[in-house]
Amino acid sequence: MNSKLSSLSVVYLETTVVSYLAAKPSRDVVVAGHQQSTQEWWEYRRQDFRVVASQLVLQEAGGGDVQVAQRRLDILQSVELLEITPDATALARALVENAAIPKTSLEDALHVAVAVVNRCTYLMTWNYRHLVGAGARARIEAFCRDKGYEPAIICTPEELLEDEP
Repeated sequence: MNSKLSSLSVVYLETTVVSYLAAKPSRDVVVAGHQQSTQEWWEYRRQDFRVVASQLVLQEAGGGDVQVAQRRLDILQSVELLEITPDATALARALVENAAIPKTSLEDALHVAVAVVNRCTYLMTWNYRHLVGAGARARIEAFCRDKGYEPAIICTPEELLEDEP
Protein backbone atom coordinates (compact mmCIF):
# COMPACT_ATOMS: atom_id res chain seq x y z
CA MET A 1 0.00 0.00 0.00
CA ASN A 2 1.19 3.51 -0.76
CA SER A 3 2.68 5.01 2.43
CA LYS A 4 0.88 8.33 1.88
CA LEU A 5 -2.43 6.48 1.49
CA SER A 6 -1.86 4.42 4.62
CA SER A 7 -1.14 7.57 6.66
CA LEU A 8 -4.39 9.28 5.67
CA SER A 9 -7.33 9.50 8.06
CA VAL A 10 -10.03 7.01 7.11
CA VAL A 11 -13.55 8.26 6.33
CA TYR A 12 -16.42 5.76 6.28
CA LEU A 13 -19.16 7.04 3.95
CA GLU A 14 -22.64 6.28 5.23
CA THR A 15 -25.31 5.95 2.53
CA THR A 16 -26.83 9.42 3.01
CA VAL A 17 -23.59 11.03 1.80
CA VAL A 18 -23.61 8.98 -1.40
CA SER A 19 -27.30 9.81 -1.84
CA TYR A 20 -26.61 13.54 -1.58
CA LEU A 21 -23.82 13.22 -4.16
CA ALA A 22 -26.09 11.44 -6.65
CA ALA A 23 -29.35 13.34 -6.11
CA LYS A 24 -30.83 16.03 -8.31
CA PRO A 25 -30.50 19.47 -6.69
CA SER A 26 -33.18 19.95 -4.06
CA ARG A 27 -35.57 22.90 -3.89
CA ASP A 28 -35.34 22.78 -0.09
CA VAL A 29 -32.65 25.35 0.77
CA VAL A 30 -31.25 23.36 3.70
CA VAL A 31 -31.00 20.13 1.71
CA ALA A 32 -29.56 22.04 -1.26
CA GLY A 33 -26.90 23.50 1.03
CA HIS A 34 -26.05 20.04 2.33
CA GLN A 35 -25.84 18.74 -1.22
CA GLN A 36 -23.49 21.58 -2.14
CA SER A 37 -21.26 20.93 0.90
CA THR A 38 -21.16 17.24 0.03
CA GLN A 39 -20.20 17.97 -3.58
CA GLU A 40 -17.47 20.39 -2.43
CA TRP A 41 -16.03 17.88 0.02
CA TRP A 42 -16.07 15.17 -2.64
CA GLU A 43 -14.37 17.42 -5.19
CA TYR A 44 -11.87 19.28 -3.01
CA ARG A 45 -11.19 17.24 0.14
CA ARG A 46 -11.77 13.58 -0.70
CA GLN A 47 -8.14 13.12 -1.76
CA ASP A 48 -7.04 14.12 1.76
CA PHE A 49 -8.62 10.94 3.18
CA ARG A 50 -8.82 7.22 2.61
CA VAL A 51 -12.52 6.82 1.75
CA VAL A 52 -14.27 3.55 2.59
CA ALA A 53 -17.79 2.13 2.85
CA SER A 54 -19.29 -1.31 3.38
CA GLN A 55 -21.43 -3.85 1.60
CA LEU A 56 -24.38 -2.38 3.52
CA VAL A 57 -23.80 1.00 1.85
CA LEU A 58 -23.62 -0.74 -1.52
CA GLN A 59 -26.88 -2.58 -0.80
CA GLU A 60 -28.71 0.55 0.39
CA ALA A 61 -27.34 2.65 -2.50
CA GLY A 62 -28.63 0.13 -5.03
CA GLY A 63 -32.26 0.57 -3.99
CA GLY A 64 -34.92 2.94 -5.26
CA ASP A 65 -35.07 4.72 -8.61
CA VAL A 66 -32.93 2.75 -11.08
CA GLN A 67 -31.16 5.76 -12.63
CA VAL A 68 -30.36 7.41 -9.30
CA ALA A 69 -29.29 4.06 -7.84
CA GLN A 70 -26.89 3.61 -10.75
CA ARG A 71 -25.39 7.07 -10.07
CA ARG A 72 -24.90 6.10 -6.42
CA LEU A 73 -23.31 2.79 -7.38
CA ASP A 74 -21.03 4.55 -9.88
CA ILE A 75 -19.81 6.84 -7.09
CA LEU A 76 -19.07 3.82 -4.92
CA GLN A 77 -16.88 2.25 -7.63
CA SER A 78 -13.93 4.32 -6.37
CA VAL A 79 -14.50 3.48 -2.70
CA GLU A 80 -12.88 0.59 -0.82
CA LEU A 81 -15.44 -1.72 0.80
CA LEU A 82 -14.89 -2.93 4.35
CA GLU A 83 -16.03 -6.35 5.48
CA ILE A 84 -18.96 -6.69 7.86
CA THR A 85 -17.30 -8.93 10.43
CA PRO A 86 -18.88 -10.90 13.26
CA ASP A 87 -17.37 -8.34 15.69
CA ALA A 88 -19.11 -5.52 13.81
CA THR A 89 -22.41 -7.41 13.80
CA ALA A 90 -22.13 -8.07 17.54
CA LEU A 91 -21.32 -4.42 18.27
CA ALA A 92 -24.27 -3.26 16.14
CA ARG A 93 -26.65 -5.52 18.03
CA ALA A 94 -25.25 -4.30 21.35
CA LEU A 95 -25.69 -0.66 20.26
CA VAL A 96 -29.42 -1.20 19.71
CA GLU A 97 -29.96 -3.57 22.64
CA ASN A 98 -28.48 -0.94 24.97
CA ALA A 99 -30.39 1.99 23.40
CA ALA A 100 -27.34 3.82 22.07
CA ILE A 101 -29.17 3.66 18.73
CA PRO A 102 -32.94 2.97 18.41
CA LYS A 103 -33.98 -0.66 18.00
CA THR A 104 -35.64 0.22 14.69
CA SER A 105 -32.28 1.37 13.27
CA LEU A 106 -30.10 -1.73 13.17
CA GLU A 107 -28.67 -0.63 9.80
CA ASP A 108 -27.50 2.67 11.34
CA ALA A 109 -25.91 0.70 14.17
CA LEU A 110 -24.17 -1.54 11.64
CA HIS A 111 -22.69 1.49 9.85
CA VAL A 112 -21.31 2.69 13.20
CA ALA A 113 -20.02 -0.74 14.12
CA VAL A 114 -18.24 -1.35 10.81
CA ALA A 115 -16.54 2.04 11.08
CA VAL A 116 -15.57 1.51 14.72
CA VAL A 117 -14.35 -2.09 14.42
CA ASN A 118 -12.25 -1.10 11.38
CA ARG A 119 -10.79 1.86 13.30
CA CYS A 120 -12.04 4.49 10.88
CA THR A 121 -11.21 8.01 11.97
CA TYR A 122 -14.55 9.44 10.80
CA LEU A 123 -18.04 8.23 9.98
CA MET A 124 -19.47 10.77 7.53
CA THR A 125 -23.27 11.01 7.43
CA TRP A 126 -26.26 13.30 7.09
CA ASN A 127 -28.34 11.13 9.44
CA TYR A 128 -29.20 13.66 12.14
CA ARG A 129 -31.97 11.51 13.57
CA HIS A 130 -29.81 8.64 14.82
CA LEU A 131 -26.14 9.52 14.30
CA VAL A 132 -25.06 13.17 13.98
CA GLY A 133 -27.07 14.85 16.73
CA ALA A 134 -25.10 15.76 19.85
CA GLY A 135 -27.08 13.40 22.09
CA ALA A 136 -26.75 10.51 19.66
CA ARG A 137 -23.02 11.09 19.23
CA ALA A 138 -22.47 11.17 22.98
CA ARG A 139 -24.42 7.93 23.55
CA ILE A 140 -22.65 6.13 20.71
CA GLU A 141 -19.19 7.31 21.77
CA ALA A 142 -19.71 6.39 25.43
CA PHE A 143 -21.09 2.96 24.55
CA CYS A 144 -18.22 2.16 22.16
CA ARG A 145 -15.65 3.19 24.75
CA ASP A 146 -17.41 1.06 27.39
CA LYS A 147 -17.01 -1.89 25.00
CA GLY A 148 -13.29 -1.17 24.55
CA TYR A 149 -13.46 0.55 21.15
CA GLU A 150 -12.33 4.01 20.17
CA PRO A 151 -15.35 5.45 18.34
CA ALA A 152 -15.16 6.99 14.89
CA ILE A 153 -15.86 10.72 14.91
CA ILE A 154 -19.40 11.04 13.56
CA CYS A 155 -19.59 14.11 11.34
CA THR A 156 -21.09 15.69 8.25
CA PRO A 157 -19.21 16.61 5.05
CA GLU A 158 -19.53 20.26 6.14
CA GLU A 159 -17.53 19.56 9.28
CA LEU A 160 -14.71 17.89 7.31
CA LEU A 161 -14.85 20.56 4.65
CA GLU A 162 -14.12 23.19 7.29
CA ASP A 163 -11.36 21.19 8.98
CA GLU A 164 -8.31 21.75 6.75
CA PRO A 165 -5.44 19.30 7.28
